[in-house]
Amino acid sequence: MPFRRSSSSRAARARAPVSSDRSRPWLRLWLSRLCGAALLIAATAAHALTQADIAPLAGDDFDAKGEAIAAIAKAPAAEARRLLEALADDSVVSAGERGLVIKADGGYVDAITGARVDIDGAALEDLGFNNSLRALIAGALSGLQLGSTDIGVRRAAIDTLLENPENASLEVLDQAIATESDSVLKVKLQRVWAMQMLDGDGSVDDRVKALGFLAGDNSAQALQRFGAVLERSDDRWKEPEARVRLAAERALAESRSRQTKIDVLGNLFAGLSLGSVLLLAALGLAITYGLIGVINMAHGEFLMIGAYATYAVQSLFRRSLPDAMDWYLMASLPVAFLAAALVGFVIERLVLRHLYGRPLETLLATFGLSLLLMQGVRMLFGAQNVEVANPSWMSGGWEPMPGLILPYNRIVILLFALAVVAIAWAVLNRTRLGLFVRAVTQNRSMAACVGVRTWKVDSYAFAFGAGIAGLGGCALSQIGNVGPDLGQGYIIDSFMAVVLGGVGQLTGTIVGAFGLGILNKFIEPSIGAVLAKILVLVLIVMFIQKRPQGLFALKGRSAEA
Repeated sequence: MPFRRSSSSRAARARAPVSSDRSRPWLRLWLSRLCGAALLIAATAAHALTQADIAPLAGDDFDAKGEAIAAIAKAPAAEARRLLEALADDSVVSAGERGLVIKADGGYVDAITGARVDIDGAALEDLGFNNSLRALIAGALSGLQLGSTDIGVRRAAIDTLLENPENASLEVLDQAIATESDSVLKVKLQRVWAMQMLDGDGSVDDRVKALGFLAGDNSAQALQRFGAVLERSDDRWKEPEARVRLAAERALAESRSRQTKIDVLGNLFAGLSLGSVLLLAALGLAITYGLIGVINMAHGEFLMIGAYATYAVQSLFRRSLPDAMDWYLMASLPVAFLAAALVGFVIERLVLRHLYGRPLETLLATFGLSLLLMQGVRMLFGAQNVEVANPSWMSGGWEPMPGLILPYNRIVILLFALAVVAIAWAVLNRTRLGLFVRAVTQNRSMAACVGVRTWKVDSYAFAFGAGIAGLGGCALSQIGNVGPDLGQGYIIDSFMAVVLGGVGQLTGTIVGAFGLGILNKFIEPSIGAVLAKILVLVLIVMFIQKRPQGLFALKGRSAEA
């Protein structure tokens, strides 16, 4: 056993019964756990408590209170757990000469014996604890729970000790590590043991082993301990042992390497997340811009319409179907698509079809339409932002490695964006409407000559592109507040993704959106978000100068003309 702390614990482990039947590994495991649990109880069962042991808890000396809590932790497990839980719940009060009592079932019981006591006429006083003492109580209580058969109880206890490792007992940790069967919890216990060992005066071998356990740990607690080992004062090392310093340097280098890897993976995921949002915003724009050639400055407002449609469905579920709130987002998807598509169809029929071939007038008209749509939303829902809550299954995050947390809502939006791309591809390549859209995009005159009603294709395609933007607004509502100017923050980036990828090219829009997202997130930590956008814009302008048709050039006679 590598955790050598006391001769008594080593002797206890030497006397532990070991199964000699190697053909029964399960028997050895359970005997080991049984012996470990017995040793864990033995380690904490130094003596039975008395009122004199816990009397300092009612005083003003915080050092004495800490010693009393330590004495409680060494009491028999059942007695210590009962008293520590009462201290944590602020159920222990002082009853003067009667000592400390615990509030229970409308009355009071003796803090030591648990017997009912009559405290009529006694002056009751609450015990005062600062944050340090409360952390000490929580650590002592967690130490007693390390031998629990419930893995959930052990996990919670270990997590508490990780936050305050100084409250753990090395002897108790030795036994807990020896009996822990879960590999993840065992690694966490080793980290607690290592931090406690480095805070103490252990042997050189133990300190080197502790630094080995913390190697790659980039938490603030671990980095603080690495720094303490490598600290110098007046050109002299605080840690005299060269082996310990070398182990600390190696552990610190591994922690920095792990942090670099976490930063790269975090920026990559953030870039993909931003790219998925840009993709949802730019996908419909790519269809309409490539088909009709309209610079639609009101495209961002289709995102806003989809987001407010999601908010309306959420409000309806809260009033009428509160038990089904986790499913409101599923119901919002078709509503957001249809709402944005309907508005897009009306705009195309009433305004845009009269302005084809006049790009400047189209740009001014769509800019005015965006202002009208934003004002209409302000009149319906108010000028203040509204909140759209995540369903429970989108709350929280996934931690693939320590220090890297990927929010579930971002993961869902990324997968949703890919699903929308698949649907758009299927519509454009596997349906009659898609065939007409591709024909009109490549050569409008020839498509009209063979009988394609180009005006109808324009209307349906514009509505489809607006509907996809509505789905993008539904997704955006899950990562931020919804307001009348929601779409304004994405319209420029959407145009950049479309132009970079190639007008009318679905593949180009995907590459352009994800490329812009990743590039932004890798540049932002160095120069800031504003300068990053400026630099990306400059790079795109330089690229377009060399390749005006974008990454993926449009094929067709109209493109060649």
